[in-house]
Amino acid sequence: MRMTVAQALVRFLAAQQIERDGERSPFFGGCWGIFGHGNVAGLGQALQQHRDLLPYHLARNEQGMVHAAVGYARQRNRLGTFACTSSVGPGATNMVTGAALATINRLPVLLLPGDTFATRAPHPVLQGLEVPSDGTVSVNDAFRPVTRYFDRVLRPEQLISAALEAMRVLTDPAATGAVCLALPEDVQAEAFDVPEAFLEPRVWTVYRQPPAPEALARAAELIRAARRPLIVAGGGVIYSGATAALAELVNATGIPVAETMAGRGALLSSHPLSLGAVGATGTSAANRLARDADLVIGIGTRWSDFTTASKSAFQDPGVGFVNINVAALDASKHAGLALQADARVTLEALREVLERVEPDWEARAAAEAAGFASEVERVVAPGDGELPSQASVIGAINDAAGELGVVVCAAGSAPGDLHKLWRARDPDGKGYHVEYGYSTMGYEIPGGIGIKLASPEYRVIVLIGDGSYLMLPGELVTAVAEGIDMTIVLADNHGYASIGALSRSVGGQGFGTRYVRGAAPAVDGDQTSALELDLAANAESLGAHVIRARSVEELREALGHDVRGPVVIHVETDRYAGVPDYESWWDVPVAEVSTDERVRAAREAYERARAAQRAYLTPAEAAARGASPLR
Repeated sequence: MRMTVAQALVRFLAAQQIERDGERSPFFGGCWGIFGHGNVAGLGQALQQHRDLLPYHLARNEQGMVHAAVGYARQRNRLGTFACTSSVGPGATNMVTGAALATINRLPVLLLPGDTFATRAPHPVLQGLEVPSDGTVSVNDAFRPVTRYFDRVLRPEQLISAALEAMRVLTDPAATGAVCLALPEDVQAEAFDVPEAFLEPRVWTVYRQPPAPEALARAAELIRAARRPLIVAGGGVIYSGATAALAELVNATGIPVAETMAGRGALLSSHPLSLGAVGATGTSAANRLARDADLVIGIGTRWSDFTTASKSAFQDPGVGFVNINVAALDASKHAGLALQADARVTLEALREVLERVEPDWEARAAAEAAGFASEVERVVAPGDGELPSQASVIGAINDAAGELGVVVCAAGSAPGDLHKLWRARDPDGKGYHVEYGYSTMGYEIPGGIGIKLASPEYRVIVLIGDGSYLMLPGELVTAVAEGIDMTIVLADNHGYASIGALSRSVGGQGFGTRYVRGAAPAVDGDQTSALELDLAANAESLGAHVIRARSVEELREALGHDVRGPVVIHVETDRYAGVPDYESWWDVPVAEVSTDERVRAAREAYERARAAQRAYLTPAEAAARGASPLR
């Protein structure tokens, strides 16, 4: 069949399906795009011609459309995504941030940027990059380090192999991330004879990989020998659909569970052995048990510095690790025993061969979990301050979300507070959606759009600070245009409160973190040049229904609205009312020399805290025999 490269690609994408556990569905929910000279006559024409096969959605910023695709992919447990197309030039490089976010978070998204002419006849073209030493380079080469697969389709016939390779990576749980197929604008519009088989429905089956029998046996032996085992549940538990299997294992063994950012909600907070968040933004319950655990079972986690509290969280002299992960890179970390396998299959297998942990360890975990549940009630309660605290805002959102509500957040201080304070109520682990692999300001609103498109039955509540809101407010227009029912709680603290607090913790005074007129004042609290912005009016001008809440009580009332479409609830919050650290640490180096006494004191505290940092190098088997770790 003769058609253009772009037409063939659209037909191909519409025909791709994914299957797991016998359930089959289309892999692509559609295509997001903004058209320019590099894609309007190619992919633009093809999407218009085949709009009945692959729905098209117009974004307002190319970064935002990638975020929407990623939100959709995460909500679908990586069993679906969107394609995203842009012109060559700034439209393409706007997507680079989204590509990095997707790859770091191990989430699939297909990027289809236009590219400069393959013939080079009109070279140099508008928005084309010229590199004196390399005539093959375009701005799209910036995608290479932030994607899991990159190809440039220079001839029509190359589309077939490139598209199939793209699907191989997108549907592989271990290899997935951003995939980029750069499409020269002349090649997009060029016709060729497309094989019929390329356009036929194609099913990509995700098989659940079992653990190697020997590895499973060794893991079981190590866990049985441990006196104080701890599970750290990552996003892989949720993506695998293993939340029920995790709960069954915990019920059978009494092993307590702590959770990463991506794994928050892997175990219901009401479970007596649910310790909540672990690491730099962890709970006192999780961090205390992490400190004393002699064996840590990581399930679907990539062991980021926040999870390990910059490798200070696990302090038992002989601590070892067992890692269950589909990705070899993550399974091998911390000299752990690697079970490269599907989380659900492995948890089900372990449940059959493990015994119950020592009663004292289980009882201690339950007591710590219950104690922190009471702490959450204390912290989220409305205070006596003039402005609501961020914690009290989180408490109100948590109550409004219920079981079928999902909170969306990404950057600033809110993710850390959410990680500590959120009470997970969704048994599938979908109530907590915080992008913290890349912590991308501006993810929240487009991410919420993608979540709602993936799961219309969920109530989507976006928590976004004013700094993050100002990064991508235009995607609010997209939500209005798409008719997305979502609630956006805009917490206005007049600047970058998170970095302000971090600045103060390292001896600074919040320099450069507050919205002011002119040069930044030396001290955060200086009000003489404060910049007053009406972000509620801004949101209203973009088409959203806006509610102004001046207290926690008004916020709770506003969260009960029945307005359709995007609703923005503006609430001013206290930028200085933080949540305790709960015995955690994050490695942020402090200036070694300074004329400021506060900085010198912070450096001394930093050196004391860094003394607890260690390299986890003891193999799990050696740790079980009591071998001394290497520091």
